[in-house]
Amino acid sequence: MRIERKELGESAVVVMGSDKILLSDAQSAVDLIMSVRYETGCSRIAVPKPAVEEDFFRLSSGIAGEILQKFINYHAKLAIIGDFSGYTSKPLKDFIYESNNGKDVFFVGSEQEAVERLTQAG
Repeated sequence: MRIERKELGESAVVVMGSDKILLSDAQSAVDLIMSVRYETGCSRIAVPKPAVEEDFFRLSSGIAGEILQKFINYHAKLAIIGDFSGYTSKPLKDFIYESNNGKDVFFVGSEQEAVERLTQAG
């Protein structure tokens, strides 16, 4: 697992790299948030899409809600980096659209975009 701290202006973001799934359920979200905070002092985290359990993107599984609720509860922000164009679910597309217009969770296409969105988030 790679943890890289990037700073843009006065904000810092941690960009994760991993061959393993980092976000699979609520407990894994808490573990990730706490580990990143302990090791880097950051609460803005970017992860690659392959590090997120695929069921996350099937909204009816409830996994996305559980994971994102932990990020909200622990005052952390999340960006998932990847290509989401292959998903055909209208509810998922709407969810991604609404998230990208919010301040806590972003679905982005590049690491640079993740850093920019997370540092600009209020």
